[in-house]
Amino acid sequence: MNDSGEGNSFPEPRVLVLRVKSQTTLRVLIADDEEPALNFLKQALSGDPRVRIVAACRDGDEAVNALDAGAVDLAFLDVQMPGRTGFEVIQRIGAPRMPPVIFTTAYDRYALQAFEVEAVDYLLKPFDEARLSTSVARAMARKHSPADLVSLAERLRSLMTDHSPAKRPADRLVVRENGRALIIQMPEIERIEAAGNYCQIHTGKESHLLRQPISKLEAELDSRRFIRIHRSTIVRHDRIRQIETSFQGDYVVTLRDGTRLPAGRTYRQAIQELLGRPGEL
Repeated sequence: MNDSGEGNSFPEPRVLVLRVKSQTTLRVLIADDEEPALNFLKQALSGDPRVRIVAACRDGDEAVNALDAGAVDLAFLDVQMPGRTGFEVIQRIGAPRMPPVIFTTAYDRYALQAFEVEAVDYLLKPFDEARLSTSVARAMARKHSPADLVSLAERLRSLMTDHSPAKRPADRLVVRENGRALIIQMPEIERIEAAGNYCQIHTGKESHLLRQPISKLEAELDSRRFIRIHRSTIVRHDRIRQIETSFQGDYVVTLRDGTRLPAGRTYRQAIQELLGRPGEL
């Protein structure tokens, strides 16, 4: 969450050739909210005449709709997606109708350990063509009952709940940029700003792009140390110097470095609780 889910650089794919005994074209669904992973899978699979991509989805709800709409022989599901997780997609579709699944994930070591001992395969981002080919071959060589997939979903969700960020806040972030993995300790972070499906992590005079939506990252943070003041802004408590009310009655948060940040009305109560008073300023 964790291997941080910050998505990674995927190589330029060549056409992936699947060695499938059957002459039937495989109808494939891909669901991944990270654009690089989604594009890689589409490009790597689209050139094979034995594979036909019937749906490329950017969240779990789209995946459910696509699975409801037509037949799918093999599904690539991202573990963590907006709307529904990959596991929740399986549960929503149900055992009788769910096709074989290959999970894609940048999730933490606990989930990966569970994948290692189960029949359903996973792709750990950033995967390459060789790993993708092995994963597809492994999934097709084994027979999985739909009931096993649903059972697996339940076990993995339970496992991740036991080690969820809410119970064990992350103590660092790992940002991958320019071929390196940069480790950022939580006390270094001053504020976090949403940038589409990514986050801009500000540490003093530096900033780093984390390939993870702000809603996912918020769930990993220690609420005793960080506060969300806007739908696109999270700040560290001890970096706040001043909170004031604007002429329009909204809060404005000033950090120790002088940065002024507007606070959304939705987050007024959280700010008041931070101040230790239930009322207005």
